[in-house]
Amino acid sequence: MKKLIIFSLIMLSASAINAQVNRTDVLQDLEKNQPAVQNAGLTATLKSASRLFGAKDDLTTVILIIPSGSEVDVIDSDSTYLNVIFEENEGYIFKRHAVINKVTVVAKPVAQPSETIQEEQAVPQQQVSRFTYLENKYGSNMAAKLISGKIWKGMTAKMVRDSWGKAQKINRIIASNNIKEEWIYKNTWLYIENDVLVEWGPIGR
Repeated sequence: MKKLIIFSLIMLSASAINAQVNRTDVLQDLEKNQPAVQNAGLTATLKSASRLFGAKDDLTTVILIIPSGSEVDVIDSDSTYLNVIFEENEGYIFKRHAVINKVTVVAKPVAQPSETIQEEQAVPQQQVSRFTYLENKYGSNMAAKLISGKIWKGMTAKMVRDSWGKAQKINRIIASNNIKEEWIYKNTWLYIENDVLVEWGPIGR
């Protein structure tokens, strides 16, 4: 009888220890997942115009100048820089130039398995043609010009990329707040100043 009581006490102690370990594992998982929740949807607003650097250890790698009052998506940060995305460009800005916006974390309901399957099946239907993409972005007339590969003075750098694709090489000069760029394609050079196409011509052989 004594052996049976001792055995029962040992089993109860073991199950209590297992329950405690499970609780600890759950808490650790929550702590690991917490930063991801905190960083979700984090944005910042620029107090002053700031240069977007391609690399924070090389200040000559300026991608573009972000105007004051613009909102950027924040990916990461350290004591000096914010790693941000602005108009599909990822880079670094000085932390002192921006103010982090307050965010409200909203818990999303967990999708049921049947809902997940329906969403996965719906993805191919959401894929759109290049013309439809350009039409939604610029309108029908502009989309027709871009799809046929036309360029014109005054178009934006984004339009040039949508029309001709990515340049083979970009030479960039930054003076004060002006950014002058020479985009090199196979047979043509394009001169872009402050994100606007100004001139172009054939590449001399």
